[in-house]
Amino acid sequence: MRFRLAILLLMPIVISGLWLNAQTAPAVSQPQAPELKHVPAAYTNPASGREMYTAYCASCHGADGKGDGPAAPALKMAATNLTTLAQKNNGVFPAAHVATEIQGGAMTVAHGSKDMPVWGPVFMSLGTHSAAQTQLRIRNLTNYLESIQVK
Repeated sequence: MRFRLAILLLMPIVISGLWLNAQTAPAVSQPQAPELKHVPAAYTNPASGREMYTAYCASCHGADGKGDGPAAPALKMAATNLTTLAQKNNGVFPAAHVATEIQGGAMTVAHGSKDMPVWGPVFMSLGTHSAAQTQLRIRNLTNYLESIQVK
């Protein structure tokens, strides 16, 4: 009889201890995508489209422009294959559209998100802070992208 009484008295204590332990157990963490680190843009020569591409675009779009850069897996949207822009536009490189995308005028989801900078203001902050130099950068970067199109 004493044994049954002891069990009945101890059972609520054991059950409440188990319940409290379950409530305070650490949650199982879900694997998360790598975090993108935002760093200031380095100064590049505004006359070199290739240099600007390497400094500002290759981390997402890849060294060869195919959308496979080292930061691409962390993006919410896949990076565009920049070598097929003309191919997707009936063989004509859409220079005006590309320049608008770089400047930030089109505000597409990729360029308007927190993950991918709008380069117009970034380019304006480099060097002399002049609109002419910003346009030079955009034009030369656009020309470089045209030069890497697949035939």
